[in-house]
Amino acid sequence: MPTSVPTSVPTTARQSTATKGRRTREAILARAVDLACRLGLGGLTIGGLAAEVGLSKSGMYAHFGSKEALQLAVLDAAEREFTAAVITPALRAARGEPRVLALVDGWLACGRERMPGGCVFVKASTELDEQAGPVRDRLREQHLDLRRVIARIVEGGITEHQLLPDTDPDRFAGDLHAVMLGYYHAHRLLADPQAEPHARAAVAALLDAVRSTEGTRP
Repeated sequence: MPTSVPTSVPTTARQSTATKGRRTREAILARAVDLACRLGLGGLTIGGLAAEVGLSKSGMYAHFGSKEALQLAVLDAAEREFTAAVITPALRAARGEPRVLALVDGWLACGRERMPGGCVFVKASTELDEQAGPVRDRLREQHLDLRRVIARIVEGGITEHQLLPDTDPDRFAGDLHAVMLGYYHAHRLLADPQAEPHARAAVAALLDAVRSTEGTRP
């Protein structure tokens, strides 16, 4: 009798292959984020990334399919990094002002530690601000999502009576975002040694302007 040949890969083998593929993709994306921080999204290419990670160009296309898909994947990976390093730890702090300060602490640390390279979101903002398309749309939504997170943190401060009831969460979020962008510019381009103290003073001024007398300063 002829020996039967399995017509499908066993489930455990398929799962192992899928896990390996996912880990490979994650490793590629980690390297891609590093490159995008230095070169910008525009400077990130399928061929250049393939050479960096030691894969063939065809193998890289199998993972991403196009440069645009790669750019979108890089933005999503960078967002996950930022969330894990900055937002998630901040949300473990007590609601209100302590949470705002924890967010700022993590954000400043992220700005210090991403060396060399800097922030892919800031670099991509200048690259893509007038380039309509899915990548710009994704970047814009990520910036808006960050402002929404800040606004919700501020709303928590109002609920806890730490911040004045007429505080505008959206305006505070925009002001805080502006402070952090100013810090990034002063820290990286201007190499200002006072960049971080100035940023912290600006955040303190924002909080002083909206702090409720019912609340207590952390």
